[in-house]
Parts: sequence; structure tokens; C-alpha cells
Amino acid sequence: MAALLGELVAIPTENPPGANYRGCVDLLEGGLLRAGLHCERLAAGDSGADADSAAGCLLAFHGSGERALYFHGHYDVVPAQWREQFRPSRKEHFLFGRGSCDMKGGIVAMLYAVRALKETGAKLNGRIGLALVPNEETGGEGGTAWLAREGLLGRDGVGMLTAEPTSGVVWNANRGAISLSVRVLGKPAHVSLQHQGVNAFERMQDVVEKMRGLKREVELRTTKFSIGSEQERNSILMLGGQSGGGTNFNAVPGECWFTIDRRINPEEDFAAEKGKLLDVLERCKQEGIRLEWEILQEGDSASCNEEGALGAALSHSVFAVTGEAARFEMCPGLLETRFYAAQGMPAFAYGPGLLSVAHGPTEYVDLRKIIDTAAIYALTAMEVFKAQQGI
Repeated sequence: MAALLGELVAIPTENPPGANYRGCVDLLEGGLLRAGLHCERLAAGDSGADADSAAGCLLAFHGSGERALYFHGHYDVVPAQWREQFRPSRKEHFLFGRGSCDMKGGIVAMLYAVRALKETGAKLNGRIGLALVPNEETGGEGGTAWLAREGLLGRDGVGMLTAEPTSGVVWNANRGAISLSVRVLGKPAHVSLQHQGVNAFERMQDVVEKMRGLKREVELRTTKFSIGSEQERNSILMLGGQSGGGTNFNAVPGECWFTIDRRINPEEDFAAEKGKLLDVLERCKQEGIRLEWEILQEGDSASCNEEGALGAALSHSVFAVTGEAARFEMCPGLLETRFYAAQGMPAFAYGPGLLSVAHGPTEYVDLRKIIDTAAIYALTAMEVFKAQQGI
């Protein structure tokens, strides 16, 4: 398991921009085929001209029956802080490297869960589906979103599990998200002739101030779902995660830009909250501020009942392996569980990594947690399909 994870980490599948996907899919496909699984390799419709970076999805199955439980994982990773992160290193039970935690370690756990079921001859009245996708880190286009549009996602599914770094809890809900880049346009001029220009920075401040009014409103709202600390229950509107503009200190800036990141609790209406954001921008335009915007990502919130068959099976399996009761919480960010939930399927995230180290400069995963997670996945599948039989 550690050897496979090391090989996966060594392939720099950074997204953005979406690099080296082909080599990673080759490695994963080889592992699936060696495990004796039927495997489909699908090229997303929006794949680029670079063959090595073209988005590819893998769908593999074990077992037989009309219904399927899906193990879902993404193999893309956020950009590294330095190239050494793609040289995996091991210290005792810990493997360090970009993607070890989010979520190549989880992919290894899912693959070995299926191998355990296969090699022990576990009787399942159904199939286990493995869905391995790119582009999760940028919203799912060319990956899960493409599979959903093509009618290929979650076919005949009874539920889905994904191995995001959940820090030992189960995520049964996620916030929605809409992220934008806003560009405010002015007119450049030399500082000594600033009266002939239009200062895009000052105009941008006017836009930001109007957005701060909306921010004060939405961040008073809280979710009913359990989530970390009490403060994290508040809805989120973050301004200026990135910003920039201008050409020099002595020139009136002709263009400035900033980002908006709105995270929407499950109790809020996604379309209505998106509309409020865009209404602010439209009002600014009506007041004479020249601006344009681009939506960087958007995705709806989702939640599912922890007391259903899949939630109960996962809870029992967590306790059987760890000796601790499962805790269900809402993910503070966006999850690909939403694509399955949109089809009416229960979908949960539970993985071996720690959210606190994901995307960080010292990203790592505990190999013992990968083993535990593989066992939890296998036991959950066994219990789900016993429940399907009414046993």
C-alpha cells in the first residue's frame, strides 16, 4: 500500500493547470487490472490538446448484481509549494508528499478495500464501483461533472463514499460555493494628470464596500449541522482572497481585480444567494462603474441522513475498526458528494487524512489510517449489501 501511494505521489498531477494526468491514470488502471477488476477508461469531452494532461476518468467494478455502492476519489492535487513535495518520503508510519493526504492515500484505501473483498471471497448481493476522476480541485469540470452530464455517474447506485481527509469524522453534508473574479475598469493616466484618468482602484473600493454590506448580512446566518467550532457554523462571504492591478506607483490604475468566495450553508437557497451576489455587481454597473466578472467555480450544498442504511453501516464499521463512535459533521467546504446527492443517493466522506495538513507544505498521511479506512470501506460494503437483501 505504501509503495503504491509513493508511486502516485511521485506523479505531479497539479491542478491548476491539470498536469500529468495520463501517467497517473496509466498507473491506476494497471493496478485495477492487476486486481482483476473490469475497468472503463473514459476521456472527458473537454480534454485539451496535450495528451499527457488530458482529463481521464476510470470506472471499475467488482461483484455482480443490479445495484452498486460507489467508492469515489480524485487523483488531481493542488499545486505544490516546492518540487520536493513530489519526492515522497517515509518516516515510520507516515508518508509525506503532495496528495498523500488529499487524496491519493484515500484512493489506495479504496482500491485495497475492493481487493480485500475480492480476495476473501466476501459474498455481496451487488457491485462495488470505483470512480477515479480528475479536476476535483477546480470544481469537477472534465471529471465528475462531465460524468454526471453524460449519465455515467452513479449508475444503479445505492450510495457513495469518498475518501477526503475528514480528520476522523464523517462528513454527511457540505457547503455550496460560488467563486468569482471581478475586474474593475478605469482609465490610465500619469499621476500628474490624474484628472484625465479614472482610478480603477478607487472604483474597486466602492464595489468592495457594497459587497461588505452583503457580507455583514449573510455572515449572521448559522447552520444547524454540527461542524467543528461554533464560529464555523456561520455562512461565509470572503472578499479579496486574491487581488491586484495597476502598472506602477506613479500611474492611475486602469484596471484592478479581486476575488469573491461565497460558501453557502445547506439551509440557504443556492440560486437565491448567487442572485444576490450578481445583483450587487449589476447595481454597481448601473451606477456607472465599469466592471466585468468571471465565475471560477460553483457547486450546490448537499446533505444526507446519517440514520439511513449507508450511514448506519458506515457508523457500525467505524466503531468495529477504531473502537470509537462515528461522529457526523458538515464539511466546511465543497464536496463531490453533491453530484451523487443530486441523484437522490446517500453520500458520505470519510478518509484517512487530516484536513489540517491537506494542501500544506508538510502534507502527510498516517499509513495505519489508510489500513483502517480500507477495512471500514470493505465492512461497510458488506453490511450495505446484507441490508439490501433484508438479512
